[in-house]
Amino acid sequence: MTETLKTEGEPTEPRLSITRSPGGELVLTLSGDWVLAQKPPLMEEADKGLRAGLEVTSVVFDTKELTRWDSCLLTFLWKVTERCSQENIRVDRGGLPLGAQRLLTLASAVPEREGTRKEDTRERFLERVGSWVFRVWGTAGETVGFVGEAFVAFAKLLVGKANFRRSDLILLLQECGAQAFPIVSLISVLVGVILGFVGAIQLRMFGAQIFVADIVGIAMVRIMGAVMTGIIMAGRTGAAFAAQIGTMQVNEEIDALRTLGISPFEFIVLPRMVALIVMMPLLCLYADLMGIVGGIVIGVGVLDLNLVEYLNRTREAVTMTYLWVGLFHSAVFGILVALSGCLRGMQSGRSASSVGEAATSAVVTGIVAIVVATAIITFLCDVLGI
Repeated sequence: MTETLKTEGEPTEPRLSITRSPGGELVLTLSGDWVLAQKPPLMEEADKGLRAGLEVTSVVFDTKELTRWDSCLLTFLWKVTERCSQENIRVDRGGLPLGAQRLLTLASAVPEREGTRKEDTRERFLERVGSWVFRVWGTAGETVGFVGEAFVAFAKLLVGKANFRRSDLILLLQECGAQAFPIVSLISVLVGVILGFVGAIQLRMFGAQIFVADIVGIAMVRIMGAVMTGIIMAGRTGAAFAAQIGTMQVNEEIDALRTLGISPFEFIVLPRMVALIVMMPLLCLYADLMGIVGGIVIGVGVLDLNLVEYLNRTREAVTMTYLWVGLFHSAVFGILVALSGCLRGMQSGRSASSVGEAATSAVVTGIVAIVVATAIITFLCDVLGI
């Protein structure tokens, strides 16, 4: 916005002169073009007359020689007004152009709300540690409460009192099972190939290539099949659960369920837990088979081993104990992935970014839980001699 008060000619330099009357009145005389294209006088020049706040009682403006002005003038006037407010000096706007008076009145009509301006404060180290501890403690409490609610919902399922739709469970079984076969097949075969290559490099030096079957079979059946399947499902299904429930939070669907007297844990969380608990052992068995197939590719195709001999060696090396240990791993991983995904979805905020953060957090939480659970189960198996 640029307002012209007089006939335009050659641009004139903006000038500011300050005079003080004996009664304590400070007169600011503005002349020339107060526009952004010109270099206006600095606020420090007006500040010189305002520093002696006890001697100045009021400030008036003389703009008879002002030719043009825009936001440059308004910025200067606003700074002068703020400084006078700090010094308790009265400001008379009568000498200003009518447009400037209206804009200043509009700018001061709605005062700035306290706390809206971001303060540049740095927390101390102990404050940051304390805040982190409180956040962790609150998250731990929410997690324990969520696990308790999920356990109650699962108990109601066992006695036939759970309130959820069977069609949702069937759909989730399909999503967690059949639709996961392609990615599980690819990853499991590649893991079997990698294990076969690693074993072949070392065993070939001793002429014991046949023991590649032992390495691949035991590793896949006992732990690697379950771990790789769990990680795949954490990244694929756990993130999907978190995103779905987070979107329900955004659309207030979960609030609607509570209003109708329907438990979100029974209607939303329980079917997902059951689907993963049921399908994870089956996916683990399939991953074990695909991993052994990958080992066969290396054993037969690279090491020139006989296929029947390789299969017989795998059958001798892999026992039912190893199989049950792997299936136990997979069942535990199914529970952890379902709980992680549903928990982060329930904790999601009501925005698109919060849903994305919930999905990311679900993947991280699920993978960390799988690694920790693997370490604990392996330690217990070693203690029990399994």
